[in-house]
Amino acid sequence: MCRNIRQLHNFEPPATTDEVRAAALQYVRKVSGSTRPSQANQAAFDAAVAEVAHATQHLLDHLSTSAPPRDRETEAVKARARAQARYGAA
Repeated sequence: MCRNIRQLHNFEPPATTDEVRAAALQYVRKVSGSTRPSQANQAAFDAAVAEVAHATQHLLDHLSTSAPPRDRETEAVKARARAQARYGAA
């Protein structure tokens, strides 16, 4: 759905509240079709971000897996290699 929303489950260290909020913000922006809501819609926008962040944190806290946690740095290196193969040198 949203390219900027990253997987947050099963990483070591666990996702921070800032990462959860950033994912919620991206989701609400995508759904609303607005990156900067008008003043009339700002309160509803902020409330939606808070609710989605809360639901996301609740989900992450209650998910379980038998897979070992992934390392963020290793995954970042893999992502950079995929981008390099896809887009070439910058």
